[in-house]
Amino acid sequence: MKKLTIIFCLLASVAFGQYDKEKQSVINELDKNFAQYSEVAKEIWGYAELGFLEEKSTAALQNLLAKEGFNIDNGVAGMPTAFVASYGSGKPVIGILAEYDALPGLSQQAVPTKTPVTEGGNGQGCGHNLFGTASSASAIALKNWLASSKKSGTIKLFGTPAEEGGAAKVYMARAGLLDGVDAVINWHPSSQNNASAQTCLAVKQGMFRFYGRSAHAAAAPHRGRSALDGVEAMNYMVNLMREHVPQESRIHYVIKKGGEAPNVVPDYAEVEYIIRSPEVDAVKELWNRVVKAAEAGAMGTETTVKVEVISGIYNLLPNETLAKLQYANLKKVGGVKYTPEEEAFAKKMQESFDFKAPPISEAQEVQEYKLGFFPASTDVGDISWLVPTVG
Repeated sequence: MKKLTIIFCLLASVAFGQYDKEKQSVINELDKNFAQYSEVAKEIWGYAELGFLEEKSTAALQNLLAKEGFNIDNGVAGMPTAFVASYGSGKPVIGILAEYDALPGLSQQAVPTKTPVTEGGNGQGCGHNLFGTASSASAIALKNWLASSKKSGTIKLFGTPAEEGGAAKVYMARAGLLDGVDAVINWHPSSQNNASAQTCLAVKQGMFRFYGRSAHAAAAPHRGRSALDGVEAMNYMVNLMREHVPQESRIHYVIKKGGEAPNVVPDYAEVEYIIRSPEVDAVKELWNRVVKAAEAGAMGTETTVKVEVISGIYNLLPNETLAKLQYANLKKVGGVKYTPEEEAFAKKMQESFDFKAPPISEAQEVQEYKLGFFPASTDVGDISWLVPTVG
């Protein structure tokens, strides 16, 4: 976490045209306060709060930033756990993203083998406890440099909830919170130590709710119209469609409800879909085809269907100018040094994998710069189409 935090501060320092001595002062400050930030990250790990419910996690970060003189605007864009922490005045305006939500079903003790704290509970599967804390640490270090140098500039840390399926950054962008921001910096925990220009998959997510007519499945099956049949008919058609979609596209679904008892014709069923593709236009086209399959499934089973769009986000728009600048600073900082205990922990964790894990050196050494494609999605994508973004 420490090394990744440094990259933010160095990038911002370069943007302000400062010298290596000033960069080193930022690094020294981060090193000095590492223990404090580590405790905050562990605190948020323990809370493991789901998207839009991160009350304790957002409070931990807001308290940390408020004590350092940041002005906190809480509950922004209509989301109680979203916030913007600001410091300074004038240009340039540098935005830093922070995430802190957890995932359901990933409860885990701080041990290298699968050992949940609570069976079926929430857990920090993507390291957002590190994400939010390191971003806050970088904002604080940059604030202190800004104050001591008496330079013009504004820091805005965006506390963004619900990255895991909630797409909160989309609402923050829609509310105009990114207006006037000159550049946005973000990062994410990973098994690789790099700073490259990457794109990813655009995505659209929604729920398909089918309504039928209940009946006794043995005594009066002819009176029933199965909502589950509607879902299954839809899914069958979508699965046939998979052969005829762009190569990098992805279609995922899960049946959330399908009835309560096999001897009762279900009058309600629902299935959730996620559609992904490298380009937004392709996602829209695929979504329309999936909706047609839902409508056809309902027609064929004499049920009805209602469609609810849950979220939609753009693919990342890479910015090579910022990415190369960030990479140059990462090379200056160098790789991460793990203790023997940390390496043993990582190797023990890798033993539990059912695939060959990448070498630990990829997480330690700075990887080569490259234009990349990451086959997943993030709501940072929407921000990248509005403000030059790097991560």
